[in-house]
Amino acid sequence: MAARILRHRNCSDTVLPVNPSNPPLSASADPLQAGPARGSTLLPPDDGLRGVLHGEIHARPPARIDLPALVVLVTVLNEGVDRSAECDHLNRLPGQGGLAAADLQLNFMRLRLDGATLRWERHGEFTRYVLIQALPENMLADGAGSALHSSLRVEPAWLAAIPGRTIAAIQLAMVTGDLSEPQVALASAQQWFGGRTVVASLLGNGHSLALTDFHLQADGFERMLVIARPGTSRARAGRIAQRLLDLETYRLMSLRGLPSAKELAPVLAQSEAALADITARLESRTSSEDDLLDTLIHVAAGVERATAQHAYRFSATQAYDALVRQRIVEMRELPVPGTQTIGEFMQRRLSPAIATVVAASQRLGSLSQRIERTSGLLRTRVDIATEKQNHQLLAKLTRGQELQLKLQATVEGLSIAAISYYVVSLLLYGAKSLKALGVPVQPEVAAGALIPVVLFGVWRLTRRIHARLH
Repeated sequence: MAARILRHRNCSDTVLPVNPSNPPLSASADPLQAGPARGSTLLPPDDGLRGVLHGEIHARPPARIDLPALVVLVTVLNEGVDRSAECDHLNRLPGQGGLAAADLQLNFMRLRLDGATLRWERHGEFTRYVLIQALPENMLADGAGSALHSSLRVEPAWLAAIPGRTIAAIQLAMVTGDLSEPQVALASAQQWFGGRTVVASLLGNGHSLALTDFHLQADGFERMLVIARPGTSRARAGRIAQRLLDLETYRLMSLRGLPSAKELAPVLAQSEAALADITARLESRTSSEDDLLDTLIHVAAGVERATAQHAYRFSATQAYDALVRQRIVEMRELPVPGTQTIGEFMQRRLSPAIATVVAASQRLGSLSQRIERTSGLLRTRVDIATEKQNHQLLAKLTRGQELQLKLQATVEGLSIAAISYYVVSLLLYGAKSLKALGVPVQPEVAAGALIPVVLFGVWRLTRRIHARLH
């Protein structure tokens, strides 16, 4: 298995058969798997992520390519595609029947085929399959690409059955040639592109010439051509290929936010108009708070739904665009007289699309902030109305309490009179009893004389009770 699966980061992507006298390193030599030897106690214990973080710098290393070579890239979106499905598909390659899903956990694998190398790379949103093999004879003279299809080291049906949805597919031919006159090399290379206008750049201040037309061929592939100076090292050829493939992959991934931005534009315009109407009604006081709140909630819900659907895509677009710009800088382009450079052509056509996505993202964020401010204004208006209602309610309660106190005072006066009446009645009965016993007393006169005394006594008793309660 170690002779077929090359996962260490320093081995070559040569398209020649494996030399039995110099076998590749075993899988345990992978710096991400084995980690540093820690037999000594010179350092404190390692953090649990130290090995992973340290090995990240070696992830997805550039290939080492012998020229002339053909590099075939197929990039597919891996949404809904797990590693087990990709592992099963890799196992369908000739001689690759022993792979397990655990072998794909490092997001990078290099498989040695008969006369070719296949690189598998899993990224966050996409998976790349890169086939590196010797350049078929007469391929550059065959504009239709039939020589390519008949000489691939993997079955075309295997490529077509890769799990996922294609986002990028590139045929990159890499040859050596004289670059003393770039325009001559450019003219001779155009026949592979069917005579169409191409863009070209001298890379690395002139060590190689890269050409492309950014067109999809009938077979679904784009075509790129690199003419390197004789003696170009395998490592440099690998870096050139990686930068060009990254450039086109990230360009297409960054453009995935453009359809979302165009789709969202009328929704944003409608929400902005609705919010402006709410603000005008809030200012003119022509609508009730309930109506305004109901309309504002509807607009806010639509904006939040759009944010949930598109915020990640817009952020990813800006991240991919930053990678595109970085790759363009790394190519260190020089112009070829009479044609645009690859970076210049790409930036002029990519920048408007990215600006559209950025503008949509900013409009969405600005709309959320405006809704929040409008909600604050409406909340203030509702609070003021609530305070006014509470003030009116308190005024009513105060007036009710005053009326209750007046009523209570009236009742107390009547109570004093009633109590006094019963006391005088008792005294009258007492006086009559005394008269019946022979005491010379006039009951009615005595009762009438005691009425003021009884009234004063009852009133005085009531006042003492009030004083004690308070």
